[in-house]
Formats: sequence, C-alpha cells, structure tokens
Amino acid sequence: TAALDPSDIGDLGVDVAIEAAGAGPAVSTAIAITAPGGRTVLAGLTRPGVTVPISPLDLVGGGRRIIGCYLGSSVPARDIPKFVELWEQGKLPVEKLISNRIGLERINEAIDSLARASVLRQVITLA
Repeated sequence: TAALDPSDIGDLGVDVAIEAAGAGPAVSTAIAITAPGGRTVLAGLTRPGVTVPISPLDLVGGGRRIIGCYLGSSVPARDIPKFVELWEQGKLPVEKLISNRIGLERINEAIDSLARASVLRQVITLA
C-alpha cells in the first residue's frame, strides 16, 4: 500500500515487503523491514553473482518468509482460465492496460515508443 524511501523506514515492520528493483541493497532493505510472521517477495532480478546477507536467526526465529516471484510466477493452465473469468465478470479490466493499438506495418514505431517509455502496453494488430 506504500512505496518507501529507504531513509524514511526507521524501525518499520511490514507484513509484506515487495522488492522490484533487482538491486542488492534494495533486497537487503526489504528483508530488514519485514516484520515477524511477514513475507518478503523478491520480484526484481539482480545481476548474476549478487548476494545479500541473511540472518538465519531472524528468519527462523521471526517466522519470516522470503519468496521469489518470476514474471508473476503464474501457472498458465490454472491462472489463465481464472483471469478470463475475472475479465468476463468485469473485475479485471485489461483494456485499461492498453496504451495503444498499432498495425503490424508500424512495428518499428511501436518499438521506438517502448524505448522512449511513452507507452506501457501496445497491441499489434494484423488487420
């Protein structure tokens, strides 16, 4: 429910800390601010060879969990039917995620828009 600057954290303990930057110091901070019984979700991909110190005593003694989430960690056979059901019920408005629809003949323009970060999601149409 909040994005925090590491300098503003203090002794904060959160139920769920999500690290999405893929930076060693951010991973360490996320683990450090996870409260006893809480969960740290690592979604950012670090460079190969990056390690962070973890205290087994804090992890086990506090009943904390660290989990990885790669590309949403979905199971397509299970999740896609559920997503379709939510979409059909109007609870997952995926249309709002589309920044632009663009014809295949304008694919280079679409790639340039992504490189400039001027769009979020584009749908390439064949017609």
